[in-house]
Amino acid sequence: MLQGSIVALVTPFKNGSIDWNALEALLNFHLENKTDGILLLGTTAETAGLASDEKDRLLRFALKKIDGKVPVMIGTGTNNLSQTLVNTQKAKDLGAASVLIITPYYIKPTQKGLYEYYQAICRKVDIPIVIYNVPGRTGGNILPATVVKLAQEFPQIRGIKEASGSLVQATQIIRDAPEGFSLLSGEDALNLPLMAIGGKGCISVTANVVPRLMHDHIATCLAGDYANAAKQHRYLAKLNDLMFIETNPIPAKEALALMGLISPEFRLPICPLLEQNRDTLKEGLKEYGLI
Repeated sequence: MLQGSIVALVTPFKNGSIDWNALEALLNFHLENKTDGILLLGTTAETAGLASDEKDRLLRFALKKIDGKVPVMIGTGTNNLSQTLVNTQKAKDLGAASVLIITPYYIKPTQKGLYEYYQAICRKVDIPIVIYNVPGRTGGNILPATVVKLAQEFPQIRGIKEASGSLVQATQIIRDAPEGFSLLSGEDALNLPLMAIGGKGCISVTANVVPRLMHDHIATCLAGDYANAAKQHRYLAKLNDLMFIETNPIPAKEALALMGLISPEFRLPICPLLEQNRDTLKEGLKEYGLI
């Protein structure tokens, strides 16, 4: 089953290119701090700003360094079915444990269109699939009935990264989905409530900065110790907020730069934090003993 704290890994840059030394250091940071899984080429990775050859090199480099120590999920979804199929087959060929496929953005498909899109993928590629529902970025929302129908009909559909912000929607999915289906929180501020209603883990931005704390928090939830999980959640709340003080992944990368792990470099139109927000982030990181 897909579960635990899965980091949505940033992509470090230096002088306009991927910083391979920093990427290796980040991977080691997560392996040493009990991150349960690593997502490559997610939203937080600035995937939309990477060229095709960069994506290929990044995947090969990271998978070699991880070397099966933790499961690797790869973001393969686009708003073009043919390209998504190519990406998904490549992820399988490279040895990914699963893929994350976003609902097609910009197009605003109907529920029937979404069902047929994932159906077409399932009929072509056999690899565990996690649907990625993030209406704030895509302009569309895959509804619980569509998710459940896909999960019931296609064994490859193993989970959903739920970032709609709706506990009602998440509850309906957990209630009706088949056994073995995993709902993963896609919004760190809602990790605890989503776990409490039956979620199995998170795909986390905050885990970039505090992988051990996020692993421990999700493990506590999975153990059913919600008295301690609530304390952990309250402790992490400010850091979760700081990671979204501006558009993700800006704050996470700025935090990692302040921690000395990467250079503070982005791909336009992603840009550095406003100075006042950097000061706020700095003070917050000091409170957590991270700098």
